[in-house]
Amino acid sequence: MTSQSIKRLILGRPLKSEEAEGEKMPMWKALPILSSDALSSVAYGTEMILLELATVGAFAFSFSIPIALAIILLIAILIVSYRQVIDAYPQGGGAYMVAKENLGMMWGRLAGVSLLIDYTLTVAVSISAGVMAITSAYHAAVPYVVPIALLFTWFMVWMNLRGTSESGNVFAFPTYLFIFCMLVLVGKGLFDWLTGTGHTTHSVSVPTGLPTGLTWFVLLKAFSSGCSAVTGVEAISNAVPHFRRPAEKNAKRTMLTLGILLAVIFGGVTILSQAYNIHPDPTGTKSVLSMVAEAAFGRGGFYYVIQLATTAILTLAANTSFNGFPILSSIMAQDKNMPRMFSNRGDRLAFNYGIITLGILASILLIVFRGKTDALIPLYAIGVFLSFTMAQVGLVLKWCRDKSEGWQRKAIINGVGAFVTLCVVIIFCITKFKEGAWIVIIITPLLVFLLTRISKHYDNVAKQLKVELNEPIPAVETVVIIPVAGIHKVVLSTIAYAKALSPYVVAFYVAFSPEEAKKMEERWKQWNPGVRLVVVVSRYRTLIRPLIEFIGRAERHYGKEKRITVLLPEFITHKFWHRLLHNQSAFRIRTLLLNRKDVVVSTVPFHLND
Repeated sequence: MTSQSIKRLILGRPLKSEEAEGEKMPMWKALPILSSDALSSVAYGTEMILLELATVGAFAFSFSIPIALAIILLIAILIVSYRQVIDAYPQGGGAYMVAKENLGMMWGRLAGVSLLIDYTLTVAVSISAGVMAITSAYHAAVPYVVPIALLFTWFMVWMNLRGTSESGNVFAFPTYLFIFCMLVLVGKGLFDWLTGTGHTTHSVSVPTGLPTGLTWFVLLKAFSSGCSAVTGVEAISNAVPHFRRPAEKNAKRTMLTLGILLAVIFGGVTILSQAYNIHPDPTGTKSVLSMVAEAAFGRGGFYYVIQLATTAILTLAANTSFNGFPILSSIMAQDKNMPRMFSNRGDRLAFNYGIITLGILASILLIVFRGKTDALIPLYAIGVFLSFTMAQVGLVLKWCRDKSEGWQRKAIINGVGAFVTLCVVIIFCITKFKEGAWIVIIITPLLVFLLTRISKHYDNVAKQLKVELNEPIPAVETVVIIPVAGIHKVVLSTIAYAKALSPYVVAFYVAFSPEEAKKMEERWKQWNPGVRLVVVVSRYRTLIRPLIEFIGRAERHYGKEKRITVLLPEFITHKFWHRLLHNQSAFRIRTLLLNRKDVVVSTVPFHLND
């Protein structure tokens, strides 16, 4: 089986460029592909709030309701704001595009870096939370958290390399199963609470004052932790061109559907955690959502369906990043802010470099943090809220500059969004700094600096390579130097090729003794291929240094009149492992000479039979 056959078996048949339209997403497929991150956040958003409140005592759990309401209000602001982003920038790119065009390229790079960091953390957090859902139901899996997480990560890489359409077909069912399970859970729980049946033991109340022992700092920490439920809503605005037509309309509908589902499920789970008197598990092996499901349904069949659906959606949440990261990195690469290979589509019309890079980065995080969700959460959400802020500020400037119809209303909406998300960024940086947020705060400007250097490099290369259409092509004569190790067919074919290039051809041989040098000169004279042979005796038994010195002398002798070309005779073996036994000198010569400015290095291959 050939390598192409294996590749086709693993990834599927190659797709033509004209088939790109078929890879675009209808609404029913866009929701699971682009919204699974935000939807999955409800599986741990409530838990993150309760974990922070638990540091002062169970009496503080009643504050989870107002904190959840504040987060739902934030979700509403962001949904409205990003619907305006879709209207203003239907070409995609989201916060990166808004910041770049309205605040300048440097701010665009900051927004892009912030989102790329968030996408990477989303994969690590989502998959680690998905594995936690497994350990909640099956405690025997606890020692294998990291291997299971890595297995899930690379399954996602594989599915996304097969293309958007195929991954969407696979991931749609688990997402809709999770939505169904959550709506049934919220409905059952609210029925138990309102009727006083089931395992409900507490009346849900909203506190009116701040009790002793609970500080505003703790409340702000709980709020910032719960804001993890907001991440992912921007992915839809990044991928507008990947929607089926009418793209903007379908993207806005998907965004609104996502907002409603987030508010209902997140708010419902938070209320039920108080109604069922749920406390976070100090061992970290049982999630709050698992305990809410157990209180509502017991450890029956539907409980395990919920755990399965939760594991699936948490794992699939990474799929939002596996779509968002490659798309955003391709847009940034087109603007020369990332390596250009990120803008290339593979055989299946997927951005392979972005997908594989994301898989590698997420795997590193999972290994370093041992697959612990609570250890990864403090790094989470800073990037996405920073990008939220820049997107809102950029839109305010756009509306004020364009003064299109309804611009004042739009500017007020985005202004409020910018203020709120900036406050969240500040709260997050302060409350989570010691817990790991400092890592993101340090890495972000470093990556922005790196992207700036990449952009400057591309500008410099373009400037040096630019050619005027009326510029004449200079005629330059070539001196060809052929390093030889003996007299054989490979050298013969190389000399024949060199003579076709230039009349100035010289062979170069390194001998390790005067006797060897004399013997080679006599054999060459006898063979007489019509090319002069230069023989140098190397006292230190090195091949490379005499050749480099000879090339240097040739450069000084001919100056700018003639270009030096080095042709390396090289035979290609039939079996790949045979290559390890030959041509090591040619490899070293080629590596060294490629760094010389005015020397052309080329290989003349000679293919051997089996």
